[in-house]
Amino acid sequence: MAQYWLMKSEPDEYGWDDLVAEKEGIWDGVKNAQASNNMKAMKKGDQIFFYHSRQGLEVVGIMEVSEEHSPDVTTDPDRWVVVKVKPVRKLDKAVPLKAMKQNPKLKDLAIIRQTRLSVAPLTAGEWEEILAMAGE
Repeated sequence: MAQYWLMKSEPDEYGWDDLVAEKEGIWDGVKNAQASNNMKAMKKGDQIFFYHSRQGLEVVGIMEVSEEHSPDVTTDPDRWVVVKVKPVRKLDKAVPLKAMKQNPKLKDLAIIRQTRLSVAPLTAGEWEEILAMAGE
């Protein structure tokens, strides 16, 4: 059974277009224990919303886990991990954080409750609600 996630990246550092151009990316540099644990829980094929943080503040696309976690050699490989992801598709319409905050069905969304968490799980209901907000 697929799990659902949301991963944040600053678009000026690594945005949706960068992932699309690469066709498969390595999600690295995550140095938060909870986010790292979330990455360790990801399974190949899990679906992920790509969220542009700092600039844009919106969900822009869907990607999926193409390779499960391995040590992050860019930091401390004994402590942190990476996952490989590939783009699935751009959303019909980006979903802004402001709109998600105003939606009562998303009141428990991790990025609203824990604003600094860069990798967060979503329930199937939250996933479907964000898709609906994107016009899908």
